[in-house]
Amino acid sequence: MKRRHRSIAKVESSAVGPALDVLSAEDLRALVRELLPWLDERTQARFANAVIDRAARGGAGWTPERPGDTRVRDILAFAEAATRVGHADASEVDGHLRQGTNAFLTKDYRAAYSIFRALLVPIGEGDIDLGQHEMVDEVLGVDVNACAVQYAVAAYMTAVPVDRANAVRQAIDEVQSIGCFVAPLREMEQAAIEPLPDLDEFLLRWHALIEETAGAQRRGEWEVDADRWLREIVQRLEGAAGLASIARETKRAQDLGAWCRALVEARDWNAALAAFEEAAEIVADKSDARGTFLDGAALAAQELRHGDLPTRLERTWREAPTFARLRRWLGGAGNRATVIERAAEALDACPQKAHRQRAFLHVLLDDFEAAARLLAAAAGLGWSGQEHPGPLLFPLFQAMLGGNGPALAGAIDPESIGGTNCDDIESMFASPDEPQLATPGIDRILALADAKRPPKPAARTALLGAMRKAAEKRVAGVLAEKRRRYYGHAAKLVLVCAALDSTAETADWVAGVRHAYRRFPAFQAELARHGNRS
Repeated sequence: MKRRHRSIAKVESSAVGPALDVLSAEDLRALVRELLPWLDERTQARFANAVIDRAARGGAGWTPERPGDTRVRDILAFAEAATRVGHADASEVDGHLRQGTNAFLTKDYRAAYSIFRALLVPIGEGDIDLGQHEMVDEVLGVDVNACAVQYAVAAYMTAVPVDRANAVRQAIDEVQSIGCFVAPLREMEQAAIEPLPDLDEFLLRWHALIEETAGAQRRGEWEVDADRWLREIVQRLEGAAGLASIARETKRAQDLGAWCRALVEARDWNAALAAFEEAAEIVADKSDARGTFLDGAALAAQELRHGDLPTRLERTWREAPTFARLRRWLGGAGNRATVIERAAEALDACPQKAHRQRAFLHVLLDDFEAAARLLAAAAGLGWSGQEHPGPLLFPLFQAMLGGNGPALAGAIDPESIGGTNCDDIESMFASPDEPQLATPGIDRILALADAKRPPKPAARTALLGAMRKAAEKRVAGVLAEKRRRYYGHAAKLVLVCAALDSTAETADWVAGVRHAYRRFPAFQAELARHGNRS
């Protein structure tokens, strides 16, 4: 007998915040105690660890019970036995690692160091199997990365000052397979429950050690961990000037980017403008990184309100054309004539394989037939690619042909097309709190160019034919590859075409699609589901 699962309505997260604001501290404590048993074991462990950590750092003087010498010896014996047999129960390891964290929070750094080293090192090296498929986080409730950072801090605290740099480096090396150290100094300071002693002396020794390591590990343009760590310590000791020295020496994109980011974070826009311009000229990997630095120079010019911003945006697009850069240049025009003029210039310079950009330019120039040819010729797969014209043209053609029905129009949103590449400025300054280059929306540019006028009858025929061809290819592509997560999208494309044209020809075409793929019940179900909605 099948058990029926009652669906539970999702609570709007926006309603939770105000409710929490009015609860008293005692009410919150009672709520936590009430909900804790309802959590699954792994979530419960993560939640309990977070509560204990927050309470120990809260300034109230509370700490968890520290493990005694006997408990530490038992954990070390457990680790030795587990290493000998090659496996251990994940829940037991969870409890022992939690004891390591308890020792750390009570400033018993030697006990913490011993426990973490005994367990994390063999687990990271694969000498103790916990039953995981890939990552140990799958089976452990504790945050293994947090334990790894605490281990590095414990190594710092237990080493004599002259040996601290080597001790920390050794600890990181021992657990790096299960712990991620992007910026060790920042991560250690965040994990520590008290200021790191003799930090100035450590920084000098750490600088010398990491500089030597980076030079020994570096192979050409490949980034190694020590490169990132070196930039962190140089920025701490020497500021942006130190990062500039590294960048000018290596001419690598990562080093140049770190220098420019430091100036942006300091909001020193004049210096940032000069740094971005220099980086664009000297970067070794010009094909990928040059556009990013030109974007950065445009961002600095925007923040400084320089009058040459349109020229900079045009230059950036011409040297590294992406859809986002094209929108920035076109969207900066103040009137229709300027947009059309820029679109015509861009079409002459646009790469032939940049199909999405070329399609957009054709639409702006009222050449709907050319845009339709691009859509009809596009592959059925690859719609998520940067230059596939489908995600842009299909909804635009739908709107132009008058098919903005409530059920289907929202299925494909042209404003969801980011148009950004990995070399775009957003990848360098992704935080919403950071200043960004203004990137006008597609609708704004279309409105500025007055490009949403209904096409002429001949163009309407071309648009509908291209949409049907694109839908056919999409269905054939996703079904041939059994990409079931995209069956719904393919079905929507077919139904959009049906909604736009009520002729017998289109009805026969839809029937032909249904018949051709009658042996795909999942696809048929998607057609029925979205057809019922419409």
